[in-house]
Amino acid sequence: MTHYTYHTQLVCSKTIDFDIEDGKLHNVHFLGGCPGNLLAIGKLVEGKDAKEIADKLRGNDCAGKGTSCGDQLARAIDGALK
Repeated sequence: MTHYTYHTQLVCSKTIDFDIEDGKLHNVHFLGGCPGNLLAIGKLVEGKDAKEIADKLRGNDCAGKGTSCGDQLARAIDGALK
């Protein structure tokens, strides 16, 4: 299992920590942001295919920022999979 930390930009959360093992996401945790929503994202993506989750979340926008916490997670996953 490989651990990653991603420093977000333009969103309320500050960092995203997560693990990838055999292409699956584990232990997704956001620091800061909307606690209920971000805890829910972590639970929903647990054990799911990382690339599939990135494809679903990529491009989601929050309040016209051009990104969102979900989009930032997609960017983090994209970086981790390269």
